[in-house]
Amino acid sequence: MTSVTAHDYAWIRSSPLLGYALETGYTLTLVRGVAPRNVLRVMEAEPQGTCTGADALIERQDELLDPTDYWDGSFIAGAFTVPGEGGDWTLVLHLADGGMGMQPRFLEALSAGGCAVVHSSNGGKPMDFFQWYVDGELRTTFERPTVRQGSTPDALNTVLAEVGFDLSDDEGGTSGPVDTKASAFALAERLTGVRVTEELLQRAEYQLGHVPEEPAEDWTGIVIDITDAHGKRLYLEVTRDEVESAAARARIEAAKPVEVPMWGPETARGGPSEPPR
Repeated sequence: MTSVTAHDYAWIRSSPLLGYALETGYTLTLVRGVAPRNVLRVMEAEPQGTCTGADALIERQDELLDPTDYWDGSFIAGAFTVPGEGGDWTLVLHLADGGMGMQPRFLEALSAGGCAVVHSSNGGKPMDFFQWYVDGELRTTFERPTVRQGSTPDALNTVLAEVGFDLSDDEGGTSGPVDTKASAFALAERLTGVRVTEELLQRAEYQLGHVPEEPAEDWTGIVIDITDAHGKRLYLEVTRDEVESAAARARIEAAKPVEVPMWGPETARGGPSEPPR
């Protein structure tokens, strides 16, 4: 296991690529002993050829997006081989997908007989997650490092503290600033031996796959539960019918032609369509 800490990943805060990833959402997955094409197959991805570099991966994701479809959860995943602890690993990167693309059933299958490590962000005001799977089992997962779950939620506590996470749950904030995202990158390297760098992501030859949207037949609604920094809570339950109706209205509005007013003699005389001053 390496001795890497959050300090070794301070570069992510000045990286245009990671800045984009944190703003729009990302998922970075490391899987031991499974070739990229097989990882994409488990993810039920349709092969989309290859590309070189993360910028090209972003372009392929942008090509997929339909500006009139606000609820399409499909995405382009890029995968390549990288050496790490115990042999080769596959690094899988999704960008601008809201950071929610790697489903638990994928990770259970991919880590069977091995290991998978995932960290992600949904972008914006982020939810950041870390997951560690071994032998098909979720061992440790957390959004905040002080609230851990999984079959062995405390197994990584020593390493969490060493890489830079604050486990004191200090409400007064006396423990000083903690870069939790840099700490997540460092924790992933501790568990995999894979050093992620800007150069690695920008020069890699990605095998691409289009991962379809998860079927939504089994959901009946969503719950929005957000508490801001001032303690004000927003709690809202929205039914599936309401979501689908709103999406349909949004598509109709987006498809309407844009009307540009024409200024004629009547408007010049100060008629009812007088242009703004």
